Amino acid sequence: MDASAAILVLTPAALATARRIAAALPGATLHGLAHRVPGLDVPFAETLNHIRALYQAGTPIIGVCASGILIRALAAVIEDKRSEPPVIAVSEDGESVVPLLGGHRGANSLARQVAGALDAHAAVTTQGDTALGVALDSPPKGWWLANPEHAKGVMARLLAGEPVRIEGSASWLTRSRLPVSDSAALAIAVTEKARAATPDTLVYHPQCLVVGVGCARGCPPEELAGLVREALAGAGLAEGAVALVATLDLKADEPAVHALGRALGTPVRVFPASRLEEEAGRLANPSDVVFAEVGCHGVSEGAALAASGTDGALVVEKRKSANATVAVARAPAPLDPAEIGRARGRLSVIGIGPGRDDWRTPQASRLLAEADEAVGYSLYLDIVAPLIQGKPRHAFPLGAEEERVRFALERAGEGRSVALVSSGDAGIYAMGALVYELLHRPQEEGGVSDAARRIEVVNAPGISALQAASALVGAPLGHDFCTISLSDLLTPWEAIEQRLKAAALGDFVVAFYNPVSKRRRTQLAAAREILLTGRPADTPVVLGFNLGREGETITVTTLGELRVDDVDMLTTVLVGSSASRAVMTGAGRPFVYTPRGYAKRIEEKL
Repeated sequence: MDASAAILVLTPAALATARRIAAALPGATLHGLAHRVPGLDVPFAETLNHIRALYQAGTPIIGVCASGILIRALAAVIEDKRSEPPVIAVSEDGESVVPLLGGHRGANSLARQVAGALDAHAAVTTQGDTALGVALDSPPKGWWLANPEHAKGVMARLLAGEPVRIEGSASWLTRSRLPVSDSAALAIAVTEKARAATPDTLVYHPQCLVVGVGCARGCPPEELAGLVREALAGAGLAEGAVALVATLDLKADEPAVHALGRALGTPVRVFPASRLEEEAGRLANPSDVVFAEVGCHGVSEGAALAASGTDGALVVEKRKSANATVAVARAPAPLDPAEIGRARGRLSVIGIGPGRDDWRTPQASRLLAEADEAVGYSLYLDIVAPLIQGKPRHAFPLGAEEERVRFALERAGEGRSVALVSSGDAGIYAMGALVYELLHRPQEEGGVSDAARRIEVVNAPGISALQAASALVGAPLGHDFCTISLSDLLTPWEAIEQRLKAAALGDFVVAFYNPVSKRRRTQLAAAREILLTGRPADTPVVLGFNLGREGETITVTTLGELRVDDVDMLTTVLVGSSASRAVMTGAGRPFVYTPRGYAKRIEEKL
């Protein structure tokens, strides 16, 4: 079963059972409630948030705890049984194992595996699994059900005792307990051919076809998709039987190719020209012109044959349009795209927020879970450790930002899915801008390789420190504001000083990043004096320390009372405008806000 499963341990009494489960699932990790069960692979402090984060990241969950804890944690985020990860509840004594959210996506199989390790009972309640030994609405990996809308009705009739005839062959059906009869009205058809589905016939396609394509740069997506669909239809082949789209690696960033993959619901895999040339002897339509241009005698046929394997064969020879070519090959068994060629690399530039799990977006959690490996400053990687457990971690020190980003880009250029982790929002004083700078910079001037330039870049926005500090204290950013970094490491102080004067002149609320360091002790004091030229000394100032992490504190002072010694590198400083107000509440805690002028509008109406 999936080695990335997270085994949750909330009490010492559950630890022995959890360790027995872990021993049966090599690579699974033990997640312990830190103040009760310390010393496990992944510690966590907030149980419900941790469970939700794992679930939203697609991580299989095995909770050695009361099922109600898992249900309460997940009730608000359950969306689609076809995409949710398995969630298993195991009693602390190991006697009961329950797949909580149904048997889809391997949940029943995982429950039985855990029960076997514990010599326990797996409470599988899915009717199809228990009575028929198969879930007809959830075929195994490598198979496609063409008419899922009819599965429920067919299963109901089977559970009522009606027999079924099987047309074609599939080992997973042979191993089931289906009541088979050659004369049955119900049917299960197994074929890569296109076939009309009916309420009496479930049609399963083995995903054994490879669509090989080539195209000119900038080929219209509709032209390529139309050519492919015509080729499949002309051969009587089902789109659901297509396992992957294959092409030359020079086309790894071609929009039309990836649009085709999305249209067919299949991954895209790429090969170098040298690998496609190995198929030259099997090509039906070799071309010296193509060889001269890209280094192989055929792209579409070569890619289809390379992906289908040595036992694969062309079933549709090369067909072409003005800007594209297509060929189709068939393998003798369903294919696993993950084992074929390589994917287009992806770099996920992820802002994880200040550090709290519930301040991290579901998109960020999902991208971290999907990544093959993670790159970042060690502190940031530690914060998201539960989501990258078991993945290669590449930690770089502070000051090695360019090396960090270049490494991440080049790893992605090799076909990996790489998460580049930043705190806050990656596009605000973090790694986002450097990613695009290196992609833009010529290679001879320190830019990245051609392969790295063909990757997909995905940005996951995060909560920035200025947003976190503002939310915790009220709404000081309620009107126009600007952000200024006081670090002169990469920006001359003269430029920073000009920006400070402009902010003072414009009466902006100002958020200071990098306000001080061990080396820099004068810039914040200088900034304070510049701002005092345009706003009163009692202007509220918010100091947010260690936001979203242990030791978080929010302090409200004034511009006149602001002292360098009250601030460090982990502090975000928000300086109000002349309109900002600090108000002490009856509970003894202040709030700060900057009005947008609503009171003035009301006065004008009156």
